[in-house]
Amino acid sequence: MSSDPNPDQGWYFNTKTNQVEHLERGRSVDLLGPYPDEATARRALDIAKERTRQADAEDAKWNGD
Repeated sequence: MSSDPNPDQGWYFNTKTNQVEHLERGRSVDLLGPYPDEATARRALDIAKERTRQADAEDAKWNGD
């Protein structure tokens, strides 16, 4: 965990530990976020899946599939 004296106030989801983190966080490579609140951070994987689904649909449309 980082111990930044002036931490970012966002909420993050740690994909390695499957935990929501705030203020003290793990390595940035393991984090999704920042999110505005804890509840949204808890939904991080669902949000990422939906964004991926939307991007895939847009790619398919662009490619004429």
